[in-house]
Amino acid sequence: MDLFRKKHFDLNKGTGLKKTLGALDLISLGVGAIIGTGIFVITGQAAAEHAGPALMISFVIAAIVCILAALCYSELASTVTVSGSAYAYSYAAFGEVIGWLMGWTLVLEYGVAAASVASGWSAYVQGLLEGFGIHLPTAISGAFNLSQGQIIDLPAVLIILAICLLLTQGARETARFNAMMVFVKIAVIIIFILVGAFYVKPDNWTPYMPFGFTGVMSGAAVVFFAYIGFDAVATAAEEVKNPQRNLPIGIIGSLIVCMIMYSLVAVVLTGMVPFTNLGVADPVAFALRFVGQDFVAGLISIGAIVGITTVLLVLLFSQTRLLFAISRDGLLPKFLSKVDEKRHTPVRSTWMVGIIIALLCGLLPLEQLASLTIIGTLFAFAVVSLGVIGLRKSRPDLKRGFSVPWVPFLPLLSAAFCVLLMLQLDGSTWGGFAVWILIGLCIYFFYGYRHSELGDKQTRK
Repeated sequence: MDLFRKKHFDLNKGTGLKKTLGALDLISLGVGAIIGTGIFVITGQAAAEHAGPALMISFVIAAIVCILAALCYSELASTVTVSGSAYAYSYAAFGEVIGWLMGWTLVLEYGVAAASVASGWSAYVQGLLEGFGIHLPTAISGAFNLSQGQIIDLPAVLIILAICLLLTQGARETARFNAMMVFVKIAVIIIFILVGAFYVKPDNWTPYMPFGFTGVMSGAAVVFFAYIGFDAVATAAEEVKNPQRNLPIGIIGSLIVCMIMYSLVAVVLTGMVPFTNLGVADPVAFALRFVGQDFVAGLISIGAIVGITTVLLVLLFSQTRLLFAISRDGLLPKFLSKVDEKRHTPVRSTWMVGIIIALLCGLLPLEQLASLTIIGTLFAFAVVSLGVIGLRKSRPDLKRGFSVPWVPFLPLLSAAFCVLLMLQLDGSTWGGFAVWILIGLCIYFFYGYRHSELGDKQTRK
């Protein structure tokens, strides 16, 4: 049994996916995936419970980890220019079983994150509607909870299905819609920074580190969730024009844009409101209401809804392309990699993903699973970082559009930082992640290994 057989991807083979995306499209996709619940929700929790006014330092630490990982992603994305992101890189660098586990981890990251984000989207929309005196019936306002009279979170279900309908129309149409939404989202954040800056009180930054540096580090692990998404850019590799050039620009560019915006928001937010008051579901809008700017707070709420919509869009896009790549390799059923001849999109996998996630976010309370998304993503980043070293040794012949400097030092440092943040998470998160990995191994040994395209080729030889 050869568990570590490596796939040599044919980078010149047509796949049926249409190459329509440029560098700006990719930066927009990245910003669309990154800026959402992280900046509109997580900032308050991280400041109130972990970092205090030192929240900016937490963001910078998390950004450093992401930048190192982004450099590694950029090299691999410009080398193995196929759908699948970290799954494809690990398959090529370490072999099939590691590639499968990486793909299975990304299924967790994108799926659980999308379900959780959809629940947050529903909460913001219902809050906005209540501001106009519109109240949804309790039965359709939240995840299944008979004690509170809730049966299904209908708004969350509807937004998932609506986005799936958009995704089936094609990558170019998806990118255009995303670009418009990202423009609105960035404009709203800039408005918050400009308006909020006039209400900053330096006294609110004292004490600067109320929970010590340990709190800053745990805050970095929490706000790391705010940066999740830049890796999703790599899943669009087969729909990118000139991927060797455009993928690194899209990955690193989107991360830099978001890092700057996060840092500015953190400074203004903690300067406007005492950090002890920020443990609310909508900290950015709350800060504006706190200083009497109710109208601007309403704009921020609309921006949050737009922002979370773009996150959902890119997460679902990434999930479908990931399943497309895994299915094409035979590790999941083949119907998931069927491409519609007219629209050039994997319609079947898109609707399957949408229906499953719609049921999850509609029926199950998923807030507690956010930490699983974080640990899964950190694991993926660590393996990708090591994959740079592995692929340079095993495939030095491959053309690299971007090369990480100071190999193996930087990739090892990236992996070490990822593990350090993973260690900040609690034992229950580690236990849940271990269970997910065990389920993935069972699927691989009972289905994937026997149906693998690579295994069939080796058998025929």
